[in-house]
Amino acid sequence: MQWKLKHYEELTRDEVYELLRLRCEVFIVEQNCVYLDVDGEDRTAWHLLARDGQGKLCASLRALPRTEDEPMHFGRIVVRPDARGLGLGKELVRRGLDCARDVLGEPAVSIMAQAHLRGFYESLGFRAVSEPYDSTGILHIDMLWKAQ
Repeated sequence: MQWKLKHYEELTRDEVYELLRLRCEVFIVEQNCVYLDVDGEDRTAWHLLARDGQGKLCASLRALPRTEDEPMHFGRIVVRPDARGLGLGKELVRRGLDCARDVLGEPAVSIMAQAHLRGFYESLGFRAVSEPYDSTGILHIDMLWKAQ
């Protein structure tokens, strides 16, 4: 797998298209969730991209910068359907956390996790900071990770 961390401004048109296509395929089509994926947040974000040996985008996450009130936020964490079951999701989040801490100097990261993935994120050091709630028809939970 080839890994790249790029700010939005560094992404090519083709990379933006690939990101949006993968997110649409998984979040809107596969999960049958109607929401506005193109929300204006990508322009301020860092994007971690994973490509296979043929150069095909397999996974990505979006890291929104910290604000005065909130830590860095990971979202749009996605693995291509045919690349699942190989530990790629765990590696994606681990590498994202490493980048947040070591490259971007972030001490904490928040996520809005789908509630059924709580254990997955807890295994990566996140802890729940809210009760489950409905977001776009899917149960979510807010979680927080702090650098050691």
